[in-house]
Amino acid sequence: MAEKPIAAFVLSLIGSIIFLLLGIFLFFLFFPLIGGLLTFIGALIMYSEKTEMVRTGSILVLVFSLISSIFTLGGFIVGFVLCLIGSILGLTWEPEVAKEPPPLPPF
Repeated sequence: MAEKPIAAFVLSLIGSIIFLLLGIFLFFLFFPLIGGLLTFIGALIMYSEKTEMVRTGSILVLVFSLISSIFTLGGFIVGFVLCLIGSILGLTWEPEVAKEPPPLPPF
């Protein structure tokens, strides 16, 4: 496992950008823009330095991608699927546990 959930971050980020682009192309509709912005913020929270915030960011991405997909046909379905996979990866991610060095042999 890596120190940060990079795959979850990248997938959620791409999915949120698709939601944002959909909102812009659909003449600045409210739900896709707000949902895309909140999924974008969730993706950034996932990549923060605090490992405790990964779960919070993943939940944000999951909830707001679900809400946005109801109102915008899933961000061309691709945006929803990317956000869904990214949030699941973020929820199942666990940080690496530092291994203790082996004890020194007695002299």
